Amino acid sequence: MNPADLKLPFYEPAGTEIALFEQAWKNRLPLLLKGPTGVGKTRFVEFMAAKLGLPLFTVSCHDDLSAADLIGRHLVENGETRWSDGPLTRAVRSGGICYLDEVVEARKDTTVVIHPLADHRRELPIDRTGELLQAPPSFMLVVSYNPGYQNLLKGMKPSTRQRFVSLRFDFPAAAREEAVVAREGGCDLLVARQLVDLGNRLRALKDIDLEEVASTRLLVYAAKLMQAGMAAKEACRAALVESLTDDEETAAALMEIVSITFGD
Repeated sequence: MNPADLKLPFYEPAGTEIALFEQAWKNRLPLLLKGPTGVGKTRFVEFMAAKLGLPLFTVSCHDDLSAADLIGRHLVENGETRWSDGPLTRAVRSGGICYLDEVVEARKDTTVVIHPLADHRRELPIDRTGELLQAPPSFMLVVSYNPGYQNLLKGMKPSTRQRFVSLRFDFPAAAREEAVVAREGGCDLLVARQLVDLGNRLRALKDIDLEEVASTRLLVYAAKLMQAGMAAKEACRAALVESLTDDEETAAALMEIVSITFGD
């Protein structure tokens, strides 16, 4: 192993995603990551930023996130007004990576901001200061969203989506997910194998309506609780079952699957 790799965040590759990210960055192309919650999209971006030696500016998008939150605003301090850059502006100025996580959750005016950065112009107009920033070659715009969770009001418009090269994330193959759970959860491979088996059982349910299915992240949480000494069933209840549903009957049904996996 290259000694430099020891400093990188842990990431278990699934295929050619590392090469695709590198090529997108080299060719100054924005990148869209799409896939379920908790399958490693954010960790992948953190890994690539460290691998490329670039500063990373991550924004967790939400309903109230506006264009001003990304670009910046004037602030009053000690009776004086000064301009404060937002994370998108800081990323452009520094030539880093700006990662907009769950971008469709943000207000619609954010789309206007990212469009000129996501095409051949690669520029960021700042109306309030009169600046027009040209993104340096090292700057990269990365966004993510969960296609399975969007609704009619929060879908990504084709005019936005087609500005990006796209990379689909999904739940890892069993062997890869076991390696991730063991490494991140600090447990042995037998426990990781049981948790991944449980995760796949929960994901395969057809008669129980869950808004989200068990993510790799939740399996890691369960592993950490078990590694700390909590009984398997209680760890799975806290990290998985109660995180997936508020309905008591549904929770009871999920706990039956936990019992089958780990035994009574």
